[in-house]
Amino acid sequence: MDLKTRFQLSLLFFLEFFIWGAWFVTMGTYLSQEFSASGGQLAMAYETQSIGAIIAPFIIGLIADRYFEAQKILGILHLLGGILLFVAASAESFNLFYPYIFIYMLLYMPTLALANSVAFHQMKNPAKEFAPIRVLGSIGWIIAGLSIGYFSWEGKAILQNTFYMASVASILIGLFSFTLPNTPPKADREKKITLREILGLDALAMLKDRGFLFFFIGSILICIPLAFYYQHANQFLNELGMKAAASKMILGQISEIVFLLLLPLFLKRYGVKNALIVGILAWGLRYLLFAFGDTGEKTWMLLFGIILHGVCYDFFFVSGQIYTDFKAGEKFKSSAQGLITLATYGLGMLIGFRFAGWLTDQYVTEGGHLWKEIWLQPAIFSFIVLVLFLLFFKNETIKIKSI
Repeated sequence: MDLKTRFQLSLLFFLEFFIWGAWFVTMGTYLSQEFSASGGQLAMAYETQSIGAIIAPFIIGLIADRYFEAQKILGILHLLGGILLFVAASAESFNLFYPYIFIYMLLYMPTLALANSVAFHQMKNPAKEFAPIRVLGSIGWIIAGLSIGYFSWEGKAILQNTFYMASVASILIGLFSFTLPNTPPKADREKKITLREILGLDALAMLKDRGFLFFFIGSILICIPLAFYYQHANQFLNELGMKAAASKMILGQISEIVFLLLLPLFLKRYGVKNALIVGILAWGLRYLLFAFGDTGEKTWMLLFGIILHGVCYDFFFVSGQIYTDFKAGEKFKSSAQGLITLATYGLGMLIGFRFAGWLTDQYVTEGGHLWKEIWLQPAIFSFIVLVLFLLFFKNETIKIKSI
């Protein structure tokens, strides 16, 4: 890959995740401050991500894979998204805000797969070339969080500026996408496509494998407590009075980069199964730290809980992707990854966002929320998932020679 293409793809991923990190982390705080949104309303706003993840295969399978170049669709979706984010920032009530963010996420979630498609199409050796480029996405998310802290948008209660910032970035990447290397559609447009192919349901045959079935169910279950972090962590830290909470939360993305580099060493020595176990354990530990931490002498507990994001995400989700690829073989590689994404970011987190919203509404006080009681619930749930995983996954033998 030449230097120009490498730069283009790096910038693509930087902007792709800068946009998401610019508004997604602080949206719960924004909606609760600006519109006094309930937990149920926050759930509605955040679960648009899950609905978008469920809808995304239709857009990719029906349009991008068959009729138009991926980079052109990427550009159009981001241009439309920039307009929607700008209008959402100007909304004067939650009922006016919600339709715009809902439509936006239906358009944004497919861009994640489109960006990957554009990148992989230019690579001769994706296993070697993709990671150094994809890491720019994490850096983009980090820069977005630092920008919010630098401008003190949380402290000044002008968080709608995060949507304006994301809107400008979306317009930029939309225009930039048309300059990306050409990525033509791969599928034969004359061939009849089935719903089963679009959703990757051929991979359902993998569920006949007992080990993969338990991993599949475990992945859905662990995404339920995962939703609590995305939906309420920033709101929680702001209610506790932590200054520049969004900037401190980027420690999670820094941790993600570090542990992503350490993961191959862990996998080589301890194996995929132990990596999955450590990942689930980290979720429970994180929420215990949130339950008993504060912004006084126990601030370290909050920061440590944020830093655990790298272990939580990399050790379970990245290891899970490797395990899924191993189980799928050549026949179901793409459809199997699509099935796991649909189950986790789609079904699992959809349930999680809804449950988290309902639970926080049960612990509302005049001064905010009873966060200790709230965080103990996903902590307990995570440990239950861990016990079930240890019981039902203990006999699974995973020997991946390529690690």
